[in-house]
Amino acid sequence: MVNRKKLEEVYKQNLENDIINAISEMQGIELRKAFDIYYSSKLAEQISNDSYGIENMDPKYLAEDLIENEPELFRVFF
Repeated sequence: MVNRKKLEEVYKQNLENDIINAISEMQGIELRKAFDIYYSSKLAEQISNDSYGIENMDPKYLAEDLIENEPELFRVFF
């Protein structure tokens, strides 16, 4: 039998990886910088806390949302 909690954990990890890859591609930055930006964001916190069902949204949409709504993170890491 599949452990539902473990499955949700793997799904979240894959979602976070996809968001980080999308940020890197959209902004033309290194994965490491995209990683730092993502994990400093409110979005990462919301996904971690299962806020608003946000973890069910498309990773590219979430990356675009982060870029648009948290531009200060991009200034900090450049």
